[in-house]
Amino acid sequence: MSHPINILERYWNHTSFRPLQEDIINAVLDNEDTFVLLPTGGGKSICFQIPALIKEGICIVVSPLVALMKDQVKNLKDKGIKAMAITSGISYNELDTLLDNCIYGNYKFLYLSPERLQQDIVQHRIHQMNVNLIAVDEAHCISQWGNDFRPAYKNITVLRELHPSVNVIALTATAKPKVIEETIAELDFIAPKIFKASFSRPNIAYNVIYSEDKLYDLERLLKEHRGASIIYVRSRKLTIEIHEQLEKLGFSSTFFHGGIPTKDKQKRLDQWMNDQKEIMVATTAFGMGIDKPNVKTVFHINLPESLESYYQEAGRAGRNDENAFAILLTNKSDEQRLKNQFIKTLPSIDFIKLVYRKLCNYFQISYGEGELSSHQFNFSTFCKTYDLKTTQTFNTLQILDRNSIIKLAQQFNYKTTLQFIISNASLFAYLERHKHVELIVKSILRTYGGIFEHSLAINLSLIATKTSTTEKQIIAVLQQLDKDGVVEFNFSNTDSEIVLLQPREDDKTINRIVTIVEQQHELKRLQVNAVLSYIENDSVCKQLQLLHYFGEDSVETCGTCSVCLSNSEPTNSADLKTIQNHILSILTHQNYNSRQLVEQLPYKDTDIFEVLKLLLEHQIIETTPSNTYKLK
Repeated sequence: MSHPINILERYWNHTSFRPLQEDIINAVLDNEDTFVLLPTGGGKSICFQIPALIKEGICIVVSPLVALMKDQVKNLKDKGIKAMAITSGISYNELDTLLDNCIYGNYKFLYLSPERLQQDIVQHRIHQMNVNLIAVDEAHCISQWGNDFRPAYKNITVLRELHPSVNVIALTATAKPKVIEETIAELDFIAPKIFKASFSRPNIAYNVIYSEDKLYDLERLLKEHRGASIIYVRSRKLTIEIHEQLEKLGFSSTFFHGGIPTKDKQKRLDQWMNDQKEIMVATTAFGMGIDKPNVKTVFHINLPESLESYYQEAGRAGRNDENAFAILLTNKSDEQRLKNQFIKTLPSIDFIKLVYRKLCNYFQISYGEGELSSHQFNFSTFCKTYDLKTTQTFNTLQILDRNSIIKLAQQFNYKTTLQFIISNASLFAYLERHKHVELIVKSILRTYGGIFEHSLAINLSLIATKTSTTEKQIIAVLQQLDKDGVVEFNFSNTDSEIVLLQPREDDKTINRIVTIVEQQHELKRLQVNAVLSYIENDSVCKQLQLLHYFGEDSVETCGTCSVCLSNSEPTNSADLKTIQNHILSILTHQNYNSRQLVEQLPYKDTDIFEVLKLLLEHQIIETTPSNTYKLK
């Protein structure tokens, strides 16, 4: 038997383990059921990969994240280790061959989703495999109180029935005590070995900064904290806009979101990982499984949906143990925006039943039929056909997906995409000769930033609405532009595929998941409230607030967060009164925005923002449509 440290040196080129890793590996090698809570960046995958390489046979890894599965399989293959992932979109014959390879081909790792464990062929072949370990990644998904609960995770117990003598390792980065308890019970652990690293990241300064002009403050803070950075935003459009603004300001940046073609994603990731680009502007989809040790600062321009996700995203800073910063920029409008996005869009049970019935009608499924039937699906057309609100409908489809009523596969490669491939000057010369397409072209240019540089997914329905035309007319114009060499236009009348996993029973189908859905809605409300409490609490150390949320007792303040720094340099009420009088005096003559006030006033910007916030709350001043302040 090889020693764990030898495996670590051979495949990972490290000469020592991170905290807890070696103890976890030894527990797994001793055939103990093991629960592992290592905060993001703690090196969870090594904890099951090394013992699996030492033991004879194959390790079954259950994970809900296709991107993470593919990333880990690629990393293992790059090391010369035989691994495969069984994802969606695989034919029965291909699945048959892949599973045979796992039995006879000396593979060491098989990654699959919990939904795959429902298939008879998968269970039958796993029973024939020489399984040496069962690894459950993102294990919190098995708990009804876990972040992103997936009922399909309860299928994992079938692996224990197929291989009752094989031990299980469950791994997660964020779990509260109640979730840990439920996860251990659900996985049928007996006398488990539990390893919990502290959630404390003493090298990260957690800063919540009130900002009326986020781009201005972002520019200022990026100059102050030079080095590799991630800027998290809430929309794809915003990734492009902020990237372009940063480039104009002289920063080296790129952007990343789920709709970018795979080849472009890899190119941008490589540029950032190799320090060719200093800043990555990304949606929250970015970062899973990516280990870049020298990230200096992680920014959040929008409020996160939960402290679990915030902790994971912020934790991508400072993995080299050097001082790093997690900076969250917020202002008065953020609270309502967060509630609008994550609470007001929670679909009611009646709405979920309505969407499910309409979905079955859309695919012409008879009552009692449809199980495992597959359908090409255009989300926009579906919503328009039944006059459904898009955000609530999409959330409903995700709920149906998480609860194994349907399988929703978003095929981004099938989306309608567009890129202008001639220069700006040439395009406007073309429009002079083809006036009938001018309105459509200009609407597209104003809707999609970066469409000259990149092939972007476009919404034909949105463009048709803006130009008061039909989708058919838009398509005809874009096809003509493509023919004339003005654009590259790839049209698809489908953006997703839906597999119905259960026979149609209308309300009965949904009634089975009502309790789970209501519990998940309540959890989402609690999570949003926890985020709002975190940003509003200016009296308790930010690190302590996070530790307390995850059930960890500590009284030692960090000394580096925005609260600790504010407490170490107290501003007395007389000083605030002085600032207030100065601001009011300036605003009697002219309206100013926050940036102009900071430049004019001889005080700390944090104190100025605090006074502005108080003046707004007491309705002494108000904001204008042009984002300046004026006296009421």
